[in-house]
Amino acid sequence: MSDIDRLIETIVKYRNARDWKQFHNPKDSSIALSLEASEVMQHFLWQNKEEMDEYVKNHKSEIADELSDVLYWTLLMSYDLNIDILKAFDRKMKENKKKYPVKKAKGKHLKYTEYK
Repeated sequence: MSDIDRLIETIVKYRNARDWKQFHNPKDSSIALSLEASEVMQHFLWQNKEEMDEYVKNHKSEIADELSDVLYWTLLMSYDLNIDILKAFDRKMKENKKKYPVKKAKGKHLKYTEYK
């Protein structure tokens, strides 16, 4: 069993033990995922680089908790929608490599449509 499969199994058992599947339709699960991602961003709101660097040193555990919540919802949605998240990730990375070839993208923050 892969690490991803183990995580998904843990998540599904947790959810099913609480009879929460009834609430986990794609709309509500995607909203929960978005809200958790917003909680990650909240840690860095209004901070400059120095403040963020210091904040991360002192709040790594709290940030890790929020990232874990994002992972939870990502994996649960992939399970519920019958998406092989590892295959999807590999496919998406191949697409990204085409959109952002190293020769054009290295050291730049442009969107792929802005490359000439």
